[in-house]
Amino acid sequence: MRPSKKVSDSQTMQQYLIRPAHINPYGRLFGAQLLKWIDEVAGIVAVRHANAIVTTAAIDNLQFTKPAYAGQMIVLLGQVTYVGRTSMEVRVDTFTEALDGTRNLINRAYIDMVAINNEGQAIEVPALELETDEQREEYEAAIKRKEMRKQRRLEGF
Repeated sequence: MRPSKKVSDSQTMQQYLIRPAHINPYGRLFGAQLLKWIDEVAGIVAVRHANAIVTTAAIDNLQFTKPAYAGQMIVLLGQVTYVGRTSMEVRVDTFTEALDGTRNLINRAYIDMVAINNEGQAIEVPALELETDEQREEYEAAIKRKEMRKQRRLEGF
């Protein structure tokens, strides 16, 4: 039987301070900078779950809902939402954090990661233990996203 891990076993939180180098000419956080941070957090989550090297297979969904500005604190929270045989879907939520600790969601992204060996071949990952209703709902939604990704590939976009 394949080993399993809980969602909490690989959850990751990372903070960044937005600096002038992260800002676009319009005074907002560069989308590409945030995407880099999201990919890094997703990679850490996936490595923790798989106990292996991982690679980004796809960025399925990236929703910018609010801007972020220089001097703001950014908090990224990542967790595994779905596990296949060799792949994992990781959700990364991005928040701005005020000085009083309140957080506002500004982005949610879903990233597909694949575990690989030193030769670059996909390898099996532990199954996912779902402990809460929220985790089960996210898992069911991930199955739907996976089917939509397959359909988009078939249709060439």
